Amino acid sequence: MAYENSNFDPKAAAEARKAEMEEITTKLEKGVKDIFTTDGYKNYLNFCAKLPRYSVNNQILIMLQRPDATMCQSFGGWKDINRFVRKGEKGIRILAPAPYKMQKEQDKTDASGRTILDKDGEPVKETVEITVNAFKPVSTFDISQTEGEPVPTVGIAELTGSVEGYETLLEAIKEVVPVPISFENIESGAKGYYHLEEDRIVVQEGMSQAQTVKTLLHEASHQALHSREAQNASGEVKSKNQKETEAESVAYVVCQHYGIDTSDYSFAYVATWSADKEVPELKASLDTIRRTASELITKIDEKVQARAAVKEVDQFIDAHGEELPFDNPGADTIGFIKIEPPVDFSTYQTERPIQITAEPPAQEQAPAKKPEKAAEKKSEKKPSVKAKLEAEKKKAAKAKLAPKKTPKKDLQEAI
Repeated sequence: MAYENSNFDPKAAAEARKAEMEEITTKLEKGVKDIFTTDGYKNYLNFCAKLPRYSVNNQILIMLQRPDATMCQSFGGWKDINRFVRKGEKGIRILAPAPYKMQKEQDKTDASGRTILDKDGEPVKETVEITVNAFKPVSTFDISQTEGEPVPTVGIAELTGSVEGYETLLEAIKEVVPVPISFENIESGAKGYYHLEEDRIVVQEGMSQAQTVKTLLHEASHQALHSREAQNASGEVKSKNQKETEAESVAYVVCQHYGIDTSDYSFAYVATWSADKEVPELKASLDTIRRTASELITKIDEKVQARAAVKEVDQFIDAHGEELPFDNPGADTIGFIKIEPPVDFSTYQTERPIQITAEPPAQEQAPAKKPEKAAEKKSEKKPSVKAKLEAEKKKAAKAKLAPKKTPKKDLQEAI
């Protein structure tokens, strides 16, 4: 049905949007509580791994509406990468920022923040423009609701059984973590620890690949969130249970993102820690987990891609060591042209001494050579390039040893 502008009712549209916002807010409140009181916590962390760049609110909303979602974008976002939402698909409703500006009257203050008073001792008023942070409901779509060109994957899709992938990921994590990391035999039986005083990480040596990566990420999360610097910045005193909840959750999310299954780990302490917390506190902790995991994933992805690029260059050099790039390859060159036989530049003289001499006096023209002599000269074999270079070299050496000759000039005659 065609859209008719005359049927649009702004008041009804505003009421509908308000009702939808109230419905979404109610869903969020219930969703946060359900995450911490049921098995939903693990499901939420799985969403963090798949959609690390969405806010906590939107992650929960997507999870509630489409639990099988793996990659979401707006209608236009999919179109930009040549994928299109199939006809009839229903959008997943999430919240998008919709800030607006408004005029507000307030007390005027000086540079130190004190209220300025007029001659009667009353506060001086001023009108300022402020930005109000607001949100509006919008639609996003999962990749399963679209069709079109394949979406390139980023990072390591599967780590299990891939030693090469494991080494790349491990080195990338070590580059991202800003404190020293050592692999040692920990006598206490712990798989790893973050030393708060010395600001360093120790991981038990000799563990499986998955366990090594998971433990390193767990301790890296402690360092990022619970170092003295981080705790001073947050101004929050966290219990041991909360610290372990955050570190284990971040490690779980990042491991899931890289295809490492750590589902055998329980989150029993989550229920104990969250039992007496209100929704805003729980949501704040979820946002801390999401933000930290997202930052780690982004930085590790960058390192993994950089290492992959270097590896591609090394492989190319190994495979095409004697080939050079060719700007406009023909159909048969496949992008390169090969030099055969190889040119030996070692015999090429890059430096040649310059000899300055006076112009020789004009000489009488030599009599024409006899035809037989000319013919005989013509029949002689031309010297090779190498012979010429050798002769030139000897000539230059001889000229260097010979004393310089200064041409005699009659100054009187010149005047």
